Amino acid sequence: MIRPVITLRRKRILIDVDTQQEIFLASGASCIRNHRRVLANIRRVMAWARLKNVRMISTARVYSNGTKDRTGCLDTAEGARKISYTIRPSRISFAADGCTDLPRDIFKNYDQVVLEKRNIDPFEEPRADRMLSELRANEFVLIGGTAEGAVKATALGLLARRKNVTILTDAVGSRDKAAAQIALRQVEAKGAKLAETKALLGSSHLRVVGACGCDRCRGKIQKSTMRAGA
Repeated sequence: MIRPVITLRRKRILIDVDTQQEIFLASGASCIRNHRRVLANIRRVMAWARLKNVRMISTARVYSNGTKDRTGCLDTAEGARKISYTIRPSRISFAADGCTDLPRDIFKNYDQVVLEKRNIDPFEEPRADRMLSELRANEFVLIGGTAEGAVKATALGLLARRKNVTILTDAVGSRDKAAAQIALRQVEAKGAKLAETKALLGSSHLRVVGACGCDRCRGKIQKSTMRAGA
């Protein structure tokens, strides 16, 4: 008999989808559009989750390491690393190894569970499938990327399992704007709620992202523009 992953019911669970360097930093080989704005909103959400003691499930695509089947994998080990402020001190990580084992009452001991995956869709990994299917919560809040890829696949998988899904659209990145808009309309039609971070967190004055080393994220472009216009 498989014991339940969690017996304590949570109001919200934050799902952090693939917030990794190759996807979200300007130096990454497949960086999203408008990464500064998206990263700033992701940082706000992470601060809120820590403040409110909201438990997190984070997915992470694995580094291909030269394997022939690279579906959903990232190109370098450095690129596969998660953004620093998406990692919480009390966490447990699981490799993408085809197993389904999980410790009992996992969120009584950890704030964050990191699930590695070999494909865009986390439900193709047995352990992630079990975790997301068995976990009980009033609402699953999704952030990360990409909207047209892993976020869509994660949302559809949760909705198929009769979960309540909210996507924070300004904390979700994309590479193809048109494809992302279609993907969000599709998941909304299936029952997902679309919202912005301010609806959940209120207003914030955060300007500098603090993770990406590009001039835009460090605020240098904005300051230079202001001086030029003075």
